[in-house]
Amino acid sequence: MKSLRVLVLLHPDFMPPESSKGYSEQESNVWKTEYDVVTTLRKSGHEVRPLGVQDSLKPIRDEIESWNPDVVFNLLEQFHGEAAYDQNVASYLELLRIPYTGCNPRGLMLARGKDLSKKLLTYHRIPVPAFAVYPKRAKIKRPPRLKLPLIVKSLSEDASLGISQASVVFTDEKLAERVTFIHERIGTDAIAEQYIEGREIYVGVLGNDRRRVLPIWELEFRDMAAGNLPIATEKVKHDPDYQERRGIMQGPAKDLSPEISARVIKTARRACQTLALDGYCRIDFRLAADGTPYFIEANPNPEIAESQEFAQAAKHDGIKYSDLLNRILALAVSRQKGTL
Repeated sequence: MKSLRVLVLLHPDFMPPESSKGYSEQESNVWKTEYDVVTTLRKSGHEVRPLGVQDSLKPIRDEIESWNPDVVFNLLEQFHGEAAYDQNVASYLELLRIPYTGCNPRGLMLARGKDLSKKLLTYHRIPVPAFAVYPKRAKIKRPPRLKLPLIVKSLSEDASLGISQASVVFTDEKLAERVTFIHERIGTDAIAEQYIEGREIYVGVLGNDRRRVLPIWELEFRDMAAGNLPIATEKVKHDPDYQERRGIMQGPAKDLSPEISARVIKTARRACQTLALDGYCRIDFRLAADGTPYFIEANPNPEIAESQEFAQAAKHDGIKYSDLLNRILALAVSRQKGTL
């Protein structure tokens, strides 16, 4: 790929240092994605400028007008502290007619609302756990059709924010407690969905109109504490010490029959098409014992650090990390050319 001027948008708190030497794993974990993207793109011959963006769009416009980048690598997951505003940044980049990486605004909006995405996929007969939404300040009552146990989450936040072992509830009293916790501590509406016993699997998808499905990946729980359930809590996702202590591993899903693998891949493609996802994304499933892949959520613009699931699945599929980032840049440029 020819050398490009790449403007990398990121949160100011995640501005990576020039070198990772001298930082502990816990310290570098904060900005590992930003560091990996910036340093790898530079090693690939691109001219890269990181730009911290938090609550004003003006720095983006100023940098685009003064530096004239070829493409924007969008690593922003929120704006004004709100995750739901990520789609607005992508919309702004479209208005500026500048190619940008990752998902389009429509896909970001459809995937952000966990209830909306599930309703759309249910219409298309994709297996989805039964669920109910609990808006803030509304009465907390379980519909008769919704059977216990349930797992309670934020309706709009991602990265497992607010998810712990206490998120799985077995009584109506615990359901009310956990929904109240989401309302008061996370500050969002809550969703309670049927808890699916099964395997935690992820499917990375790369592409715009022609999508490449990466190898099916699995989050394994090898040494869970007594009484704990295998769910992707905040600790499981983001605490390296806890991961090591509890044998939390991620890697290619093993012992899947060709029929189940084909069904998972087909379902991931259909989910991306239904939710208008492009660029790169990850679809999360719970694989039940009978082989049914239940859609849990879609993650447009997922974690793309070299050590994370998406990049590792790409590597397993023969795509080096530098080539993966270059493909993501190429997808951004080709999508923009298609709209002009």
